[in-house]
Amino acid sequence: MSPNQNTKPLKGYLLIAEPSIIGDLSFNRSAILLAEHNHEGSIGFILNKPLRYDLNDLVPEVSPAIPVFNGGPVEQDNLYFIHNAPDLIDNSVYIDFGIYWGGDFTQIIELLNKGLLTNDQIQFFLGYSGWGPDQLEEEWQQNNWLVMPNDLHSDQIVKTDQNYWRNTMNALGGAYAMWSNAPENPAMN
Repeated sequence: MSPNQNTKPLKGYLLIAEPSIIGDLSFNRSAILLAEHNHEGSIGFILNKPLRYDLNDLVPEVSPAIPVFNGGPVEQDNLYFIHNAPDLIDNSVYIDFGIYWGGDFTQIIELLNKGLLTNDQIQFFLGYSGWGPDQLEEEWQQNNWLVMPNDLHSDQIVKTDQNYWRNTMNALGGAYAMWSNAPENPAMN
């Protein structure tokens, strides 16, 4: 897993926060899946920041306890989701690498309650990460983000956790590996 500094942000790719993003509560140590990226802007979901409650805390009619993640600072009162089960969920939008977002939420509730859709197939977020036209490109050119192909593919739903950023920094090696063990807030060192 090695980022190419010439790889521009693309739909379906991962944005890995550079260690220099310190103090930004939303994006510090984030790994973001880009769900959309075009001339109108970009939308992504932070994959590695679980919140302290489950889906059934937000949607009581859902019986399984499924974690909810902080998807980003935009519209944090709205629930979003990605999944790898387009054959089960109508109106899904293809991202890339076997991952889809959105779809019929009523259908999802029914599938979850019947055990036909599992936590391994879906990830929920409050909010999303959004950028206006050219905003993400500018941040990328300022070296705020490493852009990498999604090496997780559809398995990302079960492989990302709060350690994903640290593990990515270790895998990149060199100066990045040093940052993997640094405190999240260097002032607290």
